[in-house]
Amino acid sequence: MVRRIFRFLLKAAAWFIGLTVLLVLFFKWFPVPVTPLMVIRTVQQATRGKEIRMQHDWVAMKRISPNLQLAVIASEDQNFVYHRGFDLEAIDKALKDSQKRNRKPRGASTISQQTAKNLFLWPGRSWVRKGLEVWFTGWIELLWSKKRILQVYLNIVEMGNGIYGAEAAAHHFFGVPAEKLTSRQAATLAAVLPNPRRYNAASPGPYVSGRIGWIQGQMQQYGPLDLKPPRKHKKQKKK
Repeated sequence: MVRRIFRFLLKAAAWFIGLTVLLVLFFKWFPVPVTPLMVIRTVQQATRGKEIRMQHDWVAMKRISPNLQLAVIASEDQNFVYHRGFDLEAIDKALKDSQKRNRKPRGASTISQQTAKNLFLWPGRSWVRKGLEVWFTGWIELLWSKKRILQVYLNIVEMGNGIYGAEAAAHHFFGVPAEKLTSRQAATLAAVLPNPRRYNAASPGPYVSGRIGWIQGQMQQYGPLDLKPPRKHKKQKKK
């Protein structure tokens, strides 16, 4: 009996690993048509009697403004190019800050982690979901390039109520394609990412306006974006 259970667990683990690798490899080459989050949000809209909206248009990386690419890195993960999926320094800083202020740790998720979460998983804070997030983050960092990770992130990230990805957000909020986003517009979209259903890029309040100015300053300090830099540049400190 013990041997059978062991064999079953071994086969289950092999299948899980195999399916994981196949999924990650598939999306290394093919566009993402829909994500679990998009489906969940649509179901929520329907069950609550709200307008059903799911705007999502996949575009190639060359059709996403470099301004937006730089804005999300400057805002969300300034060490994106250099870490291997997890920013240990940011995690350690977040833990120390939470201990000092006696509150729950603030988020320290990298763009790679957010991509894995948005692409493969459901929203939530359980240990199971977090463990799967770590698992998928490791695989996309191993099998994808940084350029591909950023492209998938910018194409699927939630940027408003029923608005997913750079192209849909650019058209919805500014009436332009993603490749035409200005520095200010890109910073505005990046500024609402912490909570895109609470903050509105079309009418930013005082908090979002403050973030927009800070992000633009960080973009200038970061310099030209190179997803394959020859050497590590000086890190920018977030406020």
